[in-house]
Amino acid sequence: MISILDTYRQYYKGNSLGFKFYLSFRIAHSLTGHYVTRILGSPLLLLYRWQCRRYGIHIAATTKIGDYLRVWHGTGLIVNENTIIGNNVTLRHNTTIGNAYSGGPSPVIGDNVNVGANSVIIGGITIGDNSIIGAGSVVVKDVPSNTVVVGNPARIIKQL
Repeated sequence: MISILDTYRQYYKGNSLGFKFYLSFRIAHSLTGHYVTRILGSPLLLLYRWQCRRYGIHIAATTKIGDYLRVWHGTGLIVNENTIIGNNVTLRHNTTIGNAYSGGPSPVIGDNVNVGANSVIIGGITIGDNSIIGAGSVVVKDVPSNTVVVGNPARIIKQL
């Protein structure tokens, strides 16, 4: 029987940084649910914060992220803690995902989304399932499912 750890290793083959980050995120996230676990798990939460700073990634342990988040390179990756990320999402370096103004709504990213390097996704928008955000795109409007968007501001160039 294949263990869960082996499954993750196969999924993250060639991406050891992403595997280490995702594994530590899952541990830290599991400790944020209750006051007692936050107190008892505080050394692990501090280790998670240290690891994020070391990798140049800013994703709060309380962020809602689905299964199999892939982080490629990671440096400069910033995700607002109120953002919701679906399953099988790929994020690349120098990407910012967050609210347009302090206290504003954050994006909701669907399943199987691929976000290119140097992208910005801001505001209370929804990125549909199976979408691709091209490198360097600035997304400020909803993206339908099964589409490819590029540019500043991002516009649909292809339906998948």
